Amino acid sequence: MSLLLKDRDYVADGNGGVAVVRDGEALLNEVLFRLAARRGSFPFLPELGSRMERLRREKTSGREILAKQFAVEALDDMEDVTVTDTMVRQEGDRLWVSVSLLWQGEQLSVAVQLEG
Repeated sequence: MSLLLKDRDYVADGNGGVAVVRDGEALLNEVLFRLAARRGSFPFLPELGSRMERLRREKTSGREILAKQFAVEALDDMEDVTVTDTMVRQEGDRLWVSVSLLWQGEQLSVAVQLEG
């Protein structure tokens, strides 16, 4: 069980507390956090997070390969999680990275919007 995050803030449960998530939802919540957090931004956990922000500086043709590499690196120490595919798309100034993963035989996917 973990606390639900949305837009980098905790979500209220309507009863004065914080909403919680379980099982697959908790896993996706942690995956999103690890992909969106900038690697090296936590002094006591320097390996936490991803290097996805670097994708903006890369040529469009090389983004897919790097996105998968960065996702694998960010999720490497998560048990039973395997990155199967990534997709990068740009909409105006926004850059989105979709990550497909396999967890306990179940195919899941998340999308992260990278900050500009």
